[in-house]
Parts: sequence; C-alpha cells; structure tokens
Amino acid sequence: MTLNIRHHGMELTPVIRLYVEEKMTSLEKYFDSIRHMDVEVGLANHHHQKGNIFECKAVVQIGGDVLKVEKEAEDLYKTIDKVRDHLRVVLTDYKDKLQDRSSGKTALPENNPKN
Repeated sequence: MTLNIRHHGMELTPVIRLYVEEKMTSLEKYFDSIRHMDVEVGLANHHHQKGNIFECKAVVQIGGDVLKVEKEAEDLYKTIDKVRDHLRVVLTDYKDKLQDRSSGKTALPENNPKN
C-alpha cells in the first residue's frame, strides 16, 4: 500500500508522520487489498471560538472503488484515531459486501415482512 500524507495549517513533524503511518497501515489487517491511501491532517478552516479544531481526511483506493472518511476533533491524535476507527468499520463492511456478492447472497429488506 502506498501512503501519501499531506498537511495544512500546521507543521508535519516526524512524530505526527510516524503516528499517521502506524495507524493507517494497521488497517491492512482488516482489508489486504488497499492499493493507495491519501491522508490529510491539519487545522480546520472554520473559525472556532473555542480554540483550534483539527481535521483528518482519508481517501482509500481499493480496486476501482474509493472510500472517503473525514473527522474533526480538538486533539490531532484523537482525530487521526477517529478516522482509523471509522475506516476499520467501513473496510469491514466493504469486505462483507464483496463476500456477499461473490457468494450470491442477497439481503432481504428489513422493513418488508415475509409473506
């Protein structure tokens, strides 16, 4: 997996870069076919009265599909963790969806009663 890390509104220190790399590469154990991931970290462009708000955006390319997750928090590391956690859920759902397609299963709508 290739990983590009960009930043805006703040300095990307080696510690932050390493933290992002560790968290995002850990996602490969949930879905091993990740080709490429773009991660952007930095200060949100909004003008907040309660201090700095950090944001993290991740764009994951899997085959021909693109998955996007974006989160904000008052702490940069919490923001990165939120994105990783949400991506873990999205990737496992995506993997389940692919397995259902390959096995030929179709889900019944939950709100429609069986006749």
